Amino acid sequence: MDIRIGITNSPREISFESSQTAAEVESIVTAALDADSKFIKLTDNKGKLYIVPATSFAYIEVGSESTRRVGFVA
Repeated sequence: MDIRIGITNSPREISFESSQTAAEVESIVTAALDADSKFIKLTDNKGKLYIVPATSFAYIEVGSESTRRVGFVA
């Protein structure tokens, strides 16, 4: 699943693919914002850990869980 995180006052965004489901990502973000946590932790497919300050979120975009088709369309 593709995850994109926009950071306030930054022209770049954090973009990575994760094996976590959309529900898991949503619950992590919601729990962090509800509890006024200082940061969230997300991991990508390769095991890399992303720690993002919760106060700097501009947006969080969670892509679809559908797989990509391989081949030609006739």
